[in-house]
Amino acid sequence: QVQLAESGGGLVQAGGSLRLSCAASGRAVSGRPLTLSAMAWFRQAPGKERELVAATLWGAHHTRYSDSVKGRFTIAKDIAKNSVHLQMSSLKPEDTAVYYCAARRVGEQDYGIWGQGTQVTVSS
Repeated sequence: QVQLAESGGGLVQAGGSLRLSCAASGRAVSGRPLTLSAMAWFRQAPGKERELVAATLWGAHHTRYSDSVKGRFTIAKDIAKNSVHLQMSSLKPEDTAVYYCAARRVGEQDYGIWGQGTQVTVSS
């Protein structure tokens, strides 16, 4: 069974920084080692839909960011550890949300593995 373990959320003042981390562990149903094609961070604020914040491909130097976080957030991957980190800087109150880590297996179209979520609260 595959699991994603998230850490690093918390309360921070506007303008501050936080670093989220997420590590995938476990094996595929077949018993083979887990092979991923991408990992990403999503977030969901109260009353709003879940949105993609940042994503990174496993097999290429490619990252993607939502317009709202470009220039402020950086996603970094550690393929050997099946993990990603999200460095968040210049945080704004509108960044307040539950942040979810997600992973996509090789050969699949969607992010099928999700973490429990970690709360990020930015005070003004």
